[in-house]
Amino acid sequence: MGEKAFDVAALGELLIDFTENGLSEQGNVLFEANPGGAPCNMLAMLKKLGRSCAFVGKVGDDMFGRQLKAVAEDAGICMDHLTVDRDARTTLAFVKKLPDGDRDFSFFRNPGADMTLMEDEIPADVIANCRIFHFGSLSMTHEGVRRATRKAVEAAKKGGALLSFDPNLRPPLWADLEEARAQIGWGLEQCDILKIADNELEFMAGETDFDKGAAILQEKYPNIRLLNVTAGPDGSYSYYGGGRVFEPACRLGGVIETTGAGDTFCACTLNFVLDHGLEGLTADSLAGMLRFANAAAYLVTTRKGAIRSMPEREQVVELLKTGADGDQGGLLPARQRRAGP
Repeated sequence: MGEKAFDVAALGELLIDFTENGLSEQGNVLFEANPGGAPCNMLAMLKKLGRSCAFVGKVGDDMFGRQLKAVAEDAGICMDHLTVDRDARTTLAFVKKLPDGDRDFSFFRNPGADMTLMEDEIPADVIANCRIFHFGSLSMTHEGVRRATRKAVEAAKKGGALLSFDPNLRPPLWADLEEARAQIGWGLEQCDILKIADNELEFMAGETDFDKGAAILQEKYPNIRLLNVTAGPDGSYSYYGGGRVFEPACRLGGVIETTGAGDTFCACTLNFVLDHGLEGLTADSLAGMLRFANAAAYLVTTRKGAIRSMPEREQVVELLKTGADGDQGGLLPARQRRAGP
């Protein structure tokens, strides 16, 4: 990957996550307005790792859209290619924390400004001038933004960028889950790097066994060169070159919610690819990638929100040192890793 204006450009949703934050004096649920959206969350973590980043998307001409732009710019993300819709409102998501730490989403997006992004609003020259282009399925839920996404993918390919895809399946945003499966399948056909959650792997491969599910995707989509699977509190897996590496999650406790954890993990793996490329990766190097990504994702789960909650590199490194001591219930010892075909 040669010199480019940006290390990573990402396209997709930028929204407000209204996250539960206790009760009022009257006993009503309080919500905190946290700036978020998977692609921008991921870029915020990459900025913490010293990468140059650009975001492409759309918000409404409202207080939330202005807040999102300001927060992303404050995080160091280039927002020159954020467009504003004067008719549609900025997308909102209300997030309910479940007992296991996972979340239930209620979206206000009918329409949301992010889904009104059009082909002629895609800065093809900017996207062609990045080392990695990242996208997800929320920018493929409706025909207009779907065409815009395809134009962006085409521009990235012409520019020689690696393509990164995160399905980020949100069933309430799809009128038909078969349509979701088809559009995610298109994304899988395009990407070099795939980050996929355990439930999404089952959705696309019909398998609960990670190894079998990964093998199905690798056979059907041979373009995927690095396939990373996140399994929540259990850890993460990386499938590359016929081999498989597993690293357990960090378990120091204190988890508040999981919003942004997968995006943080994704950012760390892209940072690894920016450093090492996709040729000749070893099981040891992939294990190191997963350990760092797992630790960073854990830190985000101990905080509320996403864009403003990304850890510094030094904090991740310190956590890895703590876990390596083996006496604080942190990162499990390396002997529990498995590698190989």
